[in-house]
Amino acid sequence: MNTEQPFDFQCEVIEQSHDTPVLVDFWTEVCTPCQMLTPVLEKLALEGEGRWKLVKLNTDEYPDIASTYNVRGVPAVKLFIDGEVSSEFSGAIPEQRIREWLKIELPALYEKELTLAAQFAQQGKPAMAVSLLEGVLHKEPENLLARALLVRLRLFDHPEEALRLSASLESEPQYAALADNVRVLARLCSLREDSLPEDGVRVDYLAAIAELKQQHFDAALARFIDVIVQNRYYDDDGSRKACIAIFRFLGEEDEVTRKYRKLFDRSF
Repeated sequence: MNTEQPFDFQCEVIEQSHDTPVLVDFWTEVCTPCQMLTPVLEKLALEGEGRWKLVKLNTDEYPDIASTYNVRGVPAVKLFIDGEVSSEFSGAIPEQRIREWLKIELPALYEKELTLAAQFAQQGKPAMAVSLLEGVLHKEPENLLARALLVRLRLFDHPEEALRLSASLESEPQYAALADNVRVLARLCSLREDSLPEDGVRVDYLAAIAELKQQHFDAALARFIDVIVQNRYYDDDGSRKACIAIFRFLGEEDEVTRKYRKLFDRSF
């Protein structure tokens, strides 16, 4: 935007930010760091392809606006989302740091679709949730949240697909634990009965897996714990690994996790 011409900050920034995040670059003509930073921001805005909007504001021309937002030095960069400053930085920081900052601070792409998919999943409408998530991934294959949600939905009825989808999550710190759990649970859900050795606990172990595949976590945990008591090391310690994976998959605050965690701890 050409800030040499008067513009409506309320319209161009505050109102616009309810639809698209707006990054305001506060600068002055005599500021050398500003001259270094602005081209970087323009480059990143172009790469963003409309995901966010860049507005350049000369504080010498609009001192009242600068004062309103406590701009005490330039360059100063403030990210407006839903009419408010959601994050900011000052100084001509390196391009890579700005990229990392944007990655953290910008709302996820297709956030509405992801929220709706999560609601469908909670309402027991997995097919509708899957359809939305697959659509998001078709448009943005690297959307990690969409991938993680789809992995959780596909795990028990399509374990091979869930395992494939989770492979790219293993190197992401926030999703590494999910990928580990999927690896354990997907193996059980796709296990061939004839691959298990004969043992007195074999029937109980298969019954636990059957409950797991139906997402009857309460019953699955009860049966896995019973197998641990009888023969902990059956299927390479499979029941213990299964219990830990289920606890992590459900979350430590889940009612089923709290119910069976003590029983699990006492089974050794």
